[in-house]
Amino acid sequence: MSTLAIEVTGLTKRYDNLTAVAGATFSVPRGAICGFVGPNGAGKTTTIRMLLGLIAPTSGSANVLGQSIADPEKYLAFVGALIEGPAFYPALTGAENLRVLATLGGFPTQRVEELITQVGLAGRGNDKYKTYSLGMKQRLGIAAALLPNPALLILDEPTNGLDPEGIQEVRDLLKKLASEGTTVFVSSHLLSEIEIISEHIVMLRKGEVVFAGPIEELLMNQKPTIIVRTENPNDLEKIATIATAEGHKVSIRGGEAHIEGPHDWAAILNKKAFEAGITLAQLTPTLPNLEETFFEMTGGK
Repeated sequence: MSTLAIEVTGLTKRYDNLTAVAGATFSVPRGAICGFVGPNGAGKTTTIRMLLGLIAPTSGSANVLGQSIADPEKYLAFVGALIEGPAFYPALTGAENLRVLATLGGFPTQRVEELITQVGLAGRGNDKYKTYSLGMKQRLGIAAALLPNPALLILDEPTNGLDPEGIQEVRDLLKKLASEGTTVFVSSHLLSEIEIISEHIVMLRKGEVVFAGPIEELLMNQKPTIIVRTENPNDLEKIATIATAEGHKVSIRGGEAHIEGPHDWAAILNKKAFEAGITLAQLTPTLPNLEETFFEMTGGK
C-alpha cells in the first residue's frame, strides 16, 4: 500500500482561455493533516473537485489512496468530503438528514448519533435543520463527511461560521482523526488555524504550487521580519523608504510596515526613525509565521 494518501503530478485544468490549475505537483502522506492554502481564485476548489472526480483534468494525473482519479469509483467509498458548504433538507432534523445520506450511501445508520456527538451537536440532533445556525450547519456537514468512516477526509473551509469555541472543537476533532490514522486535507483561509493543526502544507498561487512539504520546513526557510507601526500613519512610507535604502524588502499592509531583516537591525531603524522625526508606535522583531509567509509567497493577493 502506498504511503501517500494523495499524489498529484502536473495536474492542469483549463477553461477556454483561463487556466485554473497549472501543472500542480504535490503529495500528502497518509495519516497527516495537510493544509491547503492560497488566495481566492488560486485554484484550491478546482483542485479538490478534480481529486474527487467531479471534474476531469485537462492534463496531468493524480492518485487518491493509491487509485487514479480517472477511476474515482475505486476510491470514493473511502473518502469523506465537505466542499462549498453542506446541503441538507431544511424540514428534516439533523439526525434525519444524516440517516438519509447514510441510507443513500450504504453506510451504517447506527453511526449517526455517535457522529452528532463527535462534531459537537449533542442535544440538537432532533432539531430541524432550518433552525440551525451557520456554525451548526457546518458541523453537520463535517458529520456527513465522516459517514463513510473515511481513510481520507477532504474539507473546504470547515470552520466557516464557527465561533472560537467551535473552531477549537473542530481543531480537536481533526487532530483526533489524524491520530487514529485518517488523512485530513483541509482548505482554509484561517492561516493561524492551519499553522496550529497542520504538519504539511500545500500553497497555491494563480493555479501553481509555490510550496508543498512540511510546514516546519516552509517557515524555517523564511527570513526574520521587523514589524513597524508609526504614530502618524503617513510616516509608514518614510519608514519604507529608509528600510529600502538600507537594502531591506518592505511591504505595507494593515497599517504596518513589514520589513525583512535581522532582528538587531531594529535598533538601527529606531535611531534612523528618530533622526527623521518619526515617532514609532510599534517596533517588533518577529520570527515568520504562516500568515507572514503566505503574504510573502503569494503577494498578499
